[in-house]
Amino acid sequence: MKRIALFFIFLFVFSLVAKPIQKQSKKPKLEPIPNRLIDYGEFKKIVNRSEGERETHRLTEDQFLKMMTEEGVVVLDARSENRYRLLHIKGAINLPFTEFTKDSLASVIPEPKSKILIYCNNNFEGNEQAFAAKSPAASLNLSTYNSLKAYGYSNIYELGPLLDVNQTKLPLVSEPKETEPKSNQ
Repeated sequence: MKRIALFFIFLFVFSLVAKPIQKQSKKPKLEPIPNRLIDYGEFKKIVNRSEGERETHRLTEDQFLKMMTEEGVVVLDARSENRYRLLHIKGAINLPFTEFTKDSLASVIPEPKSKILIYCNNNFEGNEQAFAAKSPAASLNLSTYNSLKAYGYSNIYELGPLLDVNQTKLPLVSEPKETEPKSNQ
């Protein structure tokens, strides 16, 4: 009987000691800071919905080249304007990712159902200045694809492979640097 009583006393004392330890080890729940212009939950939903579809919309070099010739197709280059000017796929429209808004996208892709072809730094090697590789998880294709989805675009295709700029079949061109006008002296 003494053993049973000691056992219950031990359990009682242990429960008093254990509860404060548990409370200390739990992290306090943070209250979200409200901002109606940032929606991480919706971002995660878009990424999760896009995952399977995106893989079926990745194109080989030949598929990308063929699709470029279809009527109404927009080839979108979301790299910086400077990198775009250095080297880009001929016919691509440049709209830097940092400039994506509803209006800026609508100015280059007016129809949300338009077929959009995207590529990024991580699709090309052989010219580090024009195509500086990003961390694979930070590839611009990933951000561009999901952002276009968030803005209501649904027909997005992505160049899949890593290509050498000196061996690709895709037509790459550069833009001449703007020169300062000469003054009349």
